[in-house]
Amino acid sequence: MMGSAQSITVNDAYTAQGLVNILTNNSTCATTSNFDVRGDNFTAGQNSYGYFNNQGGNFPFTAGIVLSTWSSTNSIGPFIRNRGGGDTRWGGDTDLDQALGITSINATVLEFDFMPLTNFISFNYIFASNEYQDEFPCLYSDGFAFLIKEKRSTDNYKNLAVIPLTSTPVSSTNIHPAISFTDSFGTTKSCPAINESYFGQLNTSLTNSSPINYAGQTQVLTAQTNVTAGAIYHIKLVIADDNSDGGLTYYDSAIFLEAGSFKSKIDLGMDRLLATNNSICFGESYIINTNLPTSNTYRWYRDNSTTPISDESQASYTATGPGIYKVELVATNCITSGEIKIEYTPQTVLNNTILVQCDDNGDEISTFDLTKADAIIKNNDSSLPAIFYYESLSAAIGSINPIPNPTTYVNKSQNQILFGKITNSYGCVNYAELTLQVSNTTIALQNPFTTCDTDARQDGLFLFDLNSQVTPQILSGLPVGLVVEYYLNSNDAVSQNNVLPNAFKNTTPNQQTIFARIINGPDCYAITPITLIIDKFSPPNFQDSNSSLCNGNTIKISVATGFVSYLWNTGETTNSITVTSPGDYSVTVRNSNGCAATKNFYITASGIATINGTTINDFAGNENSVLIEYTGPGDYEFSIDGSYFQDNPQFEGVAAGTYIAYARDKNGCGISTPFVFYVLDYPRYFTPNGDGYNDNWNIENLDLLPKSTITIFNRYGKLLKEISPTSVGWNGTFNGRLLAADDYWFNLTFEDGKIIKGHFSLKR
Repeated sequence: MMGSAQSITVNDAYTAQGLVNILTNNSTCATTSNFDVRGDNFTAGQNSYGYFNNQGGNFPFTAGIVLSTWSSTNSIGPFIRNRGGGDTRWGGDTDLDQALGITSINATVLEFDFMPLTNFISFNYIFASNEYQDEFPCLYSDGFAFLIKEKRSTDNYKNLAVIPLTSTPVSSTNIHPAISFTDSFGTTKSCPAINESYFGQLNTSLTNSSPINYAGQTQVLTAQTNVTAGAIYHIKLVIADDNSDGGLTYYDSAIFLEAGSFKSKIDLGMDRLLATNNSICFGESYIINTNLPTSNTYRWYRDNSTTPISDESQASYTATGPGIYKVELVATNCITSGEIKIEYTPQTVLNNTILVQCDDNGDEISTFDLTKADAIIKNNDSSLPAIFYYESLSAAIGSINPIPNPTTYVNKSQNQILFGKITNSYGCVNYAELTLQVSNTTIALQNPFTTCDTDARQDGLFLFDLNSQVTPQILSGLPVGLVVEYYLNSNDAVSQNNVLPNAFKNTTPNQQTIFARIINGPDCYAITPITLIIDKFSPPNFQDSNSSLCNGNTIKISVATGFVSYLWNTGETTNSITVTSPGDYSVTVRNSNGCAATKNFYITASGIATINGTTINDFAGNENSVLIEYTGPGDYEFSIDGSYFQDNPQFEGVAAGTYIAYARDKNGCGISTPFVFYVLDYPRYFTPNGDGYNDNWNIENLDLLPKSTITIFNRYGKLLKEISPTSVGWNGTFNGRLLAADDYWFNLTFEDGKIIKGHFSLKR
């Protein structure tokens, strides 16, 4: 029969095999057999199934097959309201009843066997129904299902006619727009939209132009399922009225199946997309597997190219980059394909870095706040999630024992390496190394910072501006870019707890030590104590000064420049004056805070010293000493070798020998006349073995005192030898006989009667 130019046509004379051939387009990619179709046997000359063709109307399919709950030719448009058909003698289908939980009537069934060459089948369909009128979708729907299972299987059928990604059957109650209907009694009946995105259109307002005679229809939907290549399946396409719909059995429905859309395809799995959060991680490869026999021949394509990827004909392909990948299976009279889109996550760029912490006791163990390295490791990418730190790479890979308190981690050793693990929003993992170093940087001990207590209460408390008053002194000479923080104690400075405010008022009167933590980005550069002194203005080097003035000379006395004002007791107002005579001088200076300090200069006359003699303590080994005796008005330094000078005229630990004493005026008045003196001592041992070295025992320089005498005794007091100062000494014999190695005693008698006693060792 033919409808209007905009309506479909329906031919209800096709056999079951003919209908299946239309649906499969005779493709050998899925071999079909055992065809059967059944439906309305009670309407003479008409069938409830048939072939339809689109005659240029706006129906989505060009051609296909239609299965309905009335005569299939009634499906030809335009839509006529409240028209129905069917027969109570026309039964339902028990498989449909079991699948949907209904009691069916007026069932139309098309079923057949098929054997796919691939692992996936699909076909396209539209559900149309006259129950898309008034408030009917809120209440009831005809039922249909596409049932499939392996042939001879005792399992229940699987229904493919479901809303995508659910197990909910497609029906007018499960797919419809928002309903609002006012009946003839003025009663409004309504229900909200359900799965409206899958609803196509209402034809109730297209009275003269609807291509089909149904009140409404869904969007084009796809029935699909995975199958096993080479297995035989039975499929049953069935639609029926629901006999439990309150006597409204005769509002009919149909399913339209697109010609040629039943295809055996290759399922390559879900697309791996960023939007669905299952993309491939940057840098990884992905195996695209057909899961089909390796004996087949395959062609692989990428990004819609018509040229196959060279040397790729296997059942799987390893992708290493994003793209749209397509595979074709080539068999006799069958070319079927599958496609998958693969996207890769953006690269997560992590940086290995070093975190430097200071150490308060030099043991190279300290407490680290690992989170200070987070921004550097993340390359300042704030979109990345938190970092978990581990003590080994294997622990990081296995997510075993992450460091529980990363803000207070105590390192195990110098240069310990930790591993940071980041799992981005796509589930991709990346790692970075964090090296923990304990700073060995030392800075010069800081001079105390002194200020005067200028407030009304002289309580020794002062409000410091640490950044402007103390920080410049600490950073002087250090690399640029360092920052200083202040803490009350060294523990807080190490852990960076309880940082002091910049406007800090000391809590201990007069003097308090705080700790400066010098930081370089996230790293600790050094920690140093800072002493704050709150007192009268006390510039450096303002202690009293004692100077000498050489006879007939002048001397310049001064204090540092940079003070606000100067006032000498002589009336001058410069930072220095020239003094021509001894006396007491003083200068008072003031700084910008108004603090005053006075320096006293005591100038005394000075001249060249006269050395009168020396007091020598000798024959005492390492305790030999010399005291230079001198007179003179100046401030002197002393030397016994002409090179090294010291303030003290007393010299300790002087070895035996000849020396010259000097006294030098520190103010440059001159040096004394040299004074020669001698320090005597005796050897503590000798070795008379005939090697020409240390073979005789004698006292060095004693020849300067030729009237002295030396007598040598054994440990029992027996006189063994008497030697003169000018002799070569004792050779360790007695009456021509070698004496044994032992300790021996001596008496040294000077001309004035002074006697020195001692003992020495004879070694052989």
